[in-house]
Amino acid sequence: MSLDVRDLTVHYRTLRGDVHALDGATFSLADGEIMGLAGESGSGKSTLGKSLIRLDARMKYVGGTVELDGVRLPVDDQDAMVPFRFHRVSLIPQYAMSALNPTRRIGRLITDLLESRGVRAGGLREELHRRLGLVGLSADVLRRYPIELSGGMKQRVVMVLSTLLDPSLLIADEVTSALDVSTQRAVAEALVGFRDRGHVTSMIFVTHDLSLAHQIADTVMVMYAGKPVEKAPTRAVIDRPRHPYTRMLLSALPEVGVTYAEKRLSGIPGHPPALLTPPTGCRFKDRCPLAADECDQEPPFAEIAPGHRVACWKAG
Repeated sequence: MSLDVRDLTVHYRTLRGDVHALDGATFSLADGEIMGLAGESGSGKSTLGKSLIRLDARMKYVGGTVELDGVRLPVDDQDAMVPFRFHRVSLIPQYAMSALNPTRRIGRLITDLLESRGVRAGGLREELHRRLGLVGLSADVLRRYPIELSGGMKQRVVMVLSTLLDPSLLIADEVTSALDVSTQRAVAEALVGFRDRGHVTSMIFVTHDLSLAHQIADTVMVMYAGKPVEKAPTRAVIDRPRHPYTRMLLSALPEVGVTYAEKRLSGIPGHPPALLTPPTGCRFKDRCPLAADECDQEPPFAEIAPGHRVACWKAG
């Protein structure tokens, strides 16, 4: 098993108190698995991804464990995580197109990052050229500045950079959100290609777009208000969702070939709870059409079918 996360809890420090952005996440990821991580803005998706590589200094580790390939990651210690970053666990950050230093040529950027990780860039030159080719870029981009590249080209450069050291786990955080539809598909296919060629062992694909996760993910985990609420094989989540929140997310998606002149898309009424003082029990209960007295108690994230976990009293 590639990744095993148990009761991971991470808060953000603010002047008003701690925001409970990630509260007791438990899940696993198998070798070769691409897991789509979906949910509304503020559900904890990006926090979960960043907590596995410990890149945000505002994070306050509260509890839980993370094991990658049988080795415990020191996600509670910013400095202790340094040897693991980009070697064992790597990240394509949200807004990756803005992550490139505009004053450095692409080749120089890559050399600087590799050397900061104790890797001699010259020994990876041929592999770098080969991987640029895999995402449809020529070695000529190494001589260019970021401003000379399109958004999709910059995104693919960051993808190559993030996977050049063959990490066991890759976290792709909203990597398609600022791209047009055709470029989104190309980037998604390139990510799958890295997995299929063994350049990454497993992947977490963070997205708000369930339809895109459907195209490339083997499994999907849906989060709400800092907690996982459903995880299952992708087809099961799309065809047979068991959590009311997952069902309502899917019902809000437009269908290809269907017009809505007479039928309006239904959104989810209400708002997610404030995570400075999260409610007790099920965090979705105030918006849930199935809410009952038992929802005042927090439901376990329980397996209701092989590989299918749901946190809902009504899912059995």
